[in-house]
Amino acid sequence: MRLPLLAALAITSTFAAEMPKLDFGSVREEHLFIPMRDGKRLSAYVFFPKGEGKWPAIFEQRYADISSAGSRKAAAKFAEGGFVIALVNYRGTHESEGVWRGYRALQWGELRDGYDVCEWLAAQPWCTGKIGTYGGSQAGYAQNYLAVTQPPHLVAQYMTDTGLSLYQEGYRIGGVTRPQRFIAGGKVARDPKDNDALLREWDQHPNFDAYWRDEDASAHFAKMNVPCFTIGSWYDFMVQGSVASFIGRQQHGGEKSRGAQQLILGPWLHGGYPKSNKIGELVFPENAFFDVYAHMTKWFEHFLKGEDNGAEKDATVCYYVMGAAGEAGAPGNVWREAKDFPPRAESASLFLQSDGVLTRTAPNVASASTSYASDPRQPMSIPGTSFPGARDARPFEEQSEVRTWTTEPLREPMEWTGEVKAEVFVSSTAKDTDFILRVSDVYPDGRSMLLMDYPLRARYRDGFEKQVLLMPGQPAKLAWHIGWTSIVFNQGHRIRVTIASTGAPLYEPNSQTGGPQTIDWMKTSIAAINTIWHDTAHPSRIVVPLMKAER
Repeated sequence: MRLPLLAALAITSTFAAEMPKLDFGSVREEHLFIPMRDGKRLSAYVFFPKGEGKWPAIFEQRYADISSAGSRKAAAKFAEGGFVIALVNYRGTHESEGVWRGYRALQWGELRDGYDVCEWLAAQPWCTGKIGTYGGSQAGYAQNYLAVTQPPHLVAQYMTDTGLSLYQEGYRIGGVTRPQRFIAGGKVARDPKDNDALLREWDQHPNFDAYWRDEDASAHFAKMNVPCFTIGSWYDFMVQGSVASFIGRQQHGGEKSRGAQQLILGPWLHGGYPKSNKIGELVFPENAFFDVYAHMTKWFEHFLKGEDNGAEKDATVCYYVMGAAGEAGAPGNVWREAKDFPPRAESASLFLQSDGVLTRTAPNVASASTSYASDPRQPMSIPGTSFPGARDARPFEEQSEVRTWTTEPLREPMEWTGEVKAEVFVSSTAKDTDFILRVSDVYPDGRSMLLMDYPLRARYRDGFEKQVLLMPGQPAKLAWHIGWTSIVFNQGHRIRVTIASTGAPLYEPNSQTGGPQTIDWMKTSIAAINTIWHDTAHPSRIVVPLMKAER
């Protein structure tokens, strides 16, 4: 470690010559370049409270732009609570020096940028030496990576919609890439060629191999040793990262981590402060609103300033049980507290049947199946690059090569709280293909409000460490995670499962050749006929966490 050098450089940090001027009232802004152990400097916008003195510091690391007026005004408002707030760009992005290589420089290798930022802040004359971190998504990953490196002055963290493994929760989702998300990295890279090189590097590691294990934070919970408040959002595929981070730190973390975690799960989309009660096309009761900055201030006032405000005594887990939006008297739409997550639930099955029916009883016919075409050059459409949760999914369901299975209207409310999984028997005329499974709450007026979806590339059905191609025409069992939720489906509603094999541009279509799936996959691709089996020998189903519904 080169902490003496870092401490010396702290006094002589270079200020940016120019920066956009904004009025932050009593809060003072400075644009600094923070030195790293290899001599490169990271761009940081730093906000100081009114007056002179020493303050605890809280920082966020991200590759997204930190110079926008919105980001800076939010950070300045946070600083009014008596903290120094620092927004820091990853190396190689925007004005930060160095080579952009994704999250690699944040971790526990030769470069430890998060560690160096933390210790640099602690060494400043205006800092008390107590450091916290905050932020979500990319800034959530950064916090998990930082915790593993154990910087001496890190005291507490606050994560939103976080991740642990870029392979599982970013680069590959069920083995399926989302290229537009990563091609866009060229827009944040200081040198766009760095992003091109990174994508080519990833092409060489399609499996979850040593390359990806090297940056998987879930293998290092024992080294995470600080209290952390974690926010997860039901309408976010990355809720799996929030739940896993909480469980891993709470049960397997260091002495200061175990038993010191808190988790809140609500009916929200990915990212955003505050967490609104207006989500997608749904409006939940006002109790679903969560003021992140107000709570985060309370959290850090306790851990960084020592205030006895009861933050550490709040419920370990607080989760929102969703109910029908806009239906007066509907069960659900309430908060529950728990000591752990997930709560105990009965594992129940909903089976795919002929004629698009979904039932609690297993199929009893000798042979039944549903087929559709899968053509990577003419994919079905899921617009955008973000999960379109809490929106009417019928525009996708009504496309020609998409199939649905729906229950009869429920005679009484049904609650799920926990993880939803799928076990589906499939075959294809191709050696490899994808399956995207979605779950929706179908309202009496016909709206199919999307709760969750998750894809699986068939070649990874036996694990992401290896590839096992399909035998064309031969049924194979696919079992995979679909999502986490807590919801009461109201009486009169229906539950729908939707399956397709393409949904672009959200999910990159499979070339279906069985060959390497690289960024230029369209050079070779084939069409296929895919089949979902649902008979006695092949009882395709979703497995749900059933609980007694509250009335």
